[in-house]
Amino acid sequence: MFTSSPFAEIATFVPPIAMQAYVILMILAVAGGALFDVIHKSSGKFFALDWKRSQARATRQIGMFETVWLAIKTIGKEMITSGEFCNPMRRISHLLMFYGFLLYVITTVIIVFAYPTEPSPGILPFLWTLGAIMVLIGGYWFFFFLRVNVAHEGHSPFSLMWADLFIVTLLGSVTLALLWAFTQAAGLTTLSTVLFVIYVFFSTLLFVSVPWSKFAHMFYKPVVAFQKRVQEANGSSSLPMPASDRKGGM
Repeated sequence: MFTSSPFAEIATFVPPIAMQAYVILMILAVAGGALFDVIHKSSGKFFALDWKRSQARATRQIGMFETVWLAIKTIGKEMITSGEFCNPMRRISHLLMFYGFLLYVITTVIIVFAYPTEPSPGILPFLWTLGAIMVLIGGYWFFFFLRVNVAHEGHSPFSLMWADLFIVTLLGSVTLALLWAFTQAAGLTTLSTVLFVIYVFFSTLLFVSVPWSKFAHMFYKPVVAFQKRVQEANGSSSLPMPASDRKGGM
């Protein structure tokens, strides 16, 4: 399971071209869903209008190099280290899911397109499994203990709402992926086939539900964070200056 590709095994009844077409369709579904979300909620217009207003309120102009530096800081804090989370437990959970999901998706794409019918280098199935395990550790930790309605409002973890669509479909997809790979490696052909079908269902639901889940947030949260940094730098922000910045200026 850790060194053999589960995708090479199913090539006997699922043509590689079908697997590759499915991956492309899911990528398009995510891109189209994110675009629909931006248009439907008028997020793009809001960002553009807010940017124009901030430029009009600015008390100082920032140059190109400072803008680039603000972008680098945004990538470093909000994207790479998830520094926007004050709660360290939520931060660790998010990082496990974020990097695990990236590892899981990237290795899936490499295996499906580069090694669809032949054994892939052992490192790829290992990284695929590692990424899936990271998602499950961070995801189940968040689902059962860190969600706001569970941790602070005393609700049951199984009391679901639309906001939970992303985490539920993500955990369903990745959990079934590991179960499918395990049963296939164990030679349980019938069970692994059933799990594969359910895995594809949850994966499809995960990627096509972007406009209704929190999946799209990962695309425009960095934009919001960058815009906030620019407004703080040019003096147009209506929010109080962060305590760390106030201390730095004293």
